[in-house]
Amino acid sequence: MAVACLLAAALVLALPHWRGDNGSRGAAGAGGDRGPVSQAAPARADECEAPERSLRPDSKDGPTLEKIKQRKVKKLVVGVDQNSYRWGYRDPNKGVGKLEGFDIDLAHEIAERLLGDRDAVVFRAIPTNQRVPAIQSGQVDMVVRTMTINCDRIKDVAFSTAYFETGQQVLAPKSSAITGYDDSLKGRKVCSAAGSTAEAALKENSFGADIKTTVPNQLDCLVRLQLGEVDAVVTDSALAAGQAAQDPTVELKGAEPFTTEYYGVAMKKDADDLVRRVNAVLDDFRNDKKDGWQASYDKWLAADLGRSAGPPKPTYKD
Repeated sequence: MAVACLLAAALVLALPHWRGDNGSRGAAGAGGDRGPVSQAAPARADECEAPERSLRPDSKDGPTLEKIKQRKVKKLVVGVDQNSYRWGYRDPNKGVGKLEGFDIDLAHEIAERLLGDRDAVVFRAIPTNQRVPAIQSGQVDMVVRTMTINCDRIKDVAFSTAYFETGQQVLAPKSSAITGYDDSLKGRKVCSAAGSTAEAALKENSFGADIKTTVPNQLDCLVRLQLGEVDAVVTDSALAAGQAAQDPTVELKGAEPFTTEYYGVAMKKDADDLVRRVNAVLDDFRNDKKDGWQASYDKWLAADLGRSAGPPKPTYKD
């Protein structure tokens, strides 16, 4: 536990300041078949249906991308995480190193397809609760950061088609009597990231848990858990699996995630041309058997999430 705690703490401390932030179950979470799960408000709100629907892809450049290409330094500015194991992180065992992970691979792919150079990208670390403000203020062109598409967020930003399926799940010590997102949480201290779908789910139904502990970055919850300051964490199962891999004393509780959610690339509301362009990139990324979605999944996520049936199929508004 001490080693794992130091690893998690090292990842947190290595972050720059914000400039403006097992098995078949895992396979299902990445697009495979899964039995019915409850639909919590963060994933499906009453006022909208299928928020993961996006604009149809188009390979033509539009005004948003043209402005990016006219910059003195022709690079995409992408908001990412630097402390989500396997998604966007710096391995402390490799020194300073470059950012790596599934989301980082996708950002490089977008840069290559839009600007002709995989390295034509500036990564900007942003906390969970600053993803939307970073886009709206123009500090980033897009966010590729395990960001769930939901009915609240589509009011503020535009999303690509879904590139990953996941759901909320409880992470707790193996020795804990907590059994999942249920009455076993009553009286327990539960941590979530501010502005996350986990926080929204807990506000909808806490099962009597103390949910006052929120943090800017999701990994901070793992540190709180390791220090004994909270009893459990609620987060995306895809992220929780990576944290369980970092710390073998914790595990996912409950047989399955209790929501169905989708990650998307987030952009400005009026950047329709860029959304369509990114959707064209995602189409190719899903279908590239050699260097695309599956290759990146196998490299970064398969060890923790298990075998995958592939990415979720895109759905469109028109």
